[in-house]
Amino acid sequence: MVIPEKITTYLEKRSSKIWNIEREHSKFFQKIIVVPSIAETDNLPALIKSLEKNDKLELHNTLLLIVVNNAVSSSNEVKEDNNKTLKYLKKLKTKLNLSFIDACSPGKEMDDKNAGVGLARKIGMDLALTKFDYLSLNKNIMICTDADCVVDSNYLNEISDDFNRNNYEAATVNFAHNISGNDEETKAIICYEIFLRYYVLGLSFAKSEYAFHTIGSTMVCTPEAYVKIEGMNKYKAAEDFYFLEKLAKIYPIGEIKTTFVHPSKRASWRVPFGTGRSVGRYLSNKRNEYQLFDPKSFIILKSWLEIYFDQSLTDQESLIKISKNIHPALYLFLNEQGFEKFIHRVLLNNKNAIEIDKQKHYWFDAFRTLKLIHYLRDIVNPNLNMFDAIDELLKLMNIENNILRNSAIPDLKIQKEYLQLLRKIQS
Repeated sequence: MVIPEKITTYLEKRSSKIWNIEREHSKFFQKIIVVPSIAETDNLPALIKSLEKNDKLELHNTLLLIVVNNAVSSSNEVKEDNNKTLKYLKKLKTKLNLSFIDACSPGKEMDDKNAGVGLARKIGMDLALTKFDYLSLNKNIMICTDADCVVDSNYLNEISDDFNRNNYEAATVNFAHNISGNDEETKAIICYEIFLRYYVLGLSFAKSEYAFHTIGSTMVCTPEAYVKIEGMNKYKAAEDFYFLEKLAKIYPIGEIKTTFVHPSKRASWRVPFGTGRSVGRYLSNKRNEYQLFDPKSFIILKSWLEIYFDQSLTDQESLIKISKNIHPALYLFLNEQGFEKFIHRVLLNNKNAIEIDKQKHYWFDAFRTLKLIHYLRDIVNPNLNMFDAIDELLKLMNIENNILRNSAIPDLKIQKEYLQLLRKIQS
């Protein structure tokens, strides 16, 4: 297979030579699913079983690439579990095209400085570039998910159809945690998924270009887009946030709404924050988790974005005064972020309206957006009761809400109704 020059150039510059694909297939693929796996012997079979229920033709054109990984300093328990996983994958009989990468055996372990989910994804995604069918008339698609997830039976079909029909370069797949129980973990994951969906709904209300979920198990992109942003980062956590942010600065992030990834609702030690840690924090009862950002902060963001990206505005310096008129806290935030320097260094040196818009997009990115919402929370708009905040935001967006509750924190049945409503809005 002849690999395009831009792919080989990336591999020569960015890819490590330590690891290689094992149980390798001689053929090449249109879709490759990259799965980091650390101490996941108990969970991988469920993921594999769910993938096996997908369309046979889709499976024929798809490679499942599992990155079994740990750090040099990982516990013996983790290393023993990974060794068990390697034995399982070597012997497994499956209708899937399955390969794996050993990033856990002595001499192949990840170094302690960089070991984590970001590097594990990077190892798999970099090597996946060597296994795509670059002569295919259909788009090649790199798919990320996690070892403790399961997927729908139409997962591969819908990803293929959406990417080719909409000419996507990057997208996220819809997601839903299992909320069928009434145990403490179910309560925790309902609370966390509401938090995730509320924030993205707030960004949608504000018409932010970053109104998409940043969940590693839902990320999808083409190999060309992957190389364009110089690949996956090595962050130990939030690798998904920064990866999608970089993609969004170049490509619109599509939404694949017609199929679902179902992430685990377990507490987890694997990353310092995110789903697993949030569930663990809820279970430890360390703080009130039933709180959300005040919708007033999204109103400020909305007003700011309308002015900030107004292409009829010719005097860029006037943005400083306008921000103060929108809200003094917004002005203070922008001042702390060096906004005036950005105006003088970048915006005033550009005469091209398209270039100015691009630079604005780059500067006020997903991270700065999140920082603003946090800043407003800390300075002027403290968090509200979770369900009061949802009610207010839905009212602002003119979205019908017929849920009846008679307490600040309603019973689990009502909480599930709120989550189902948010899922419906975003599907």
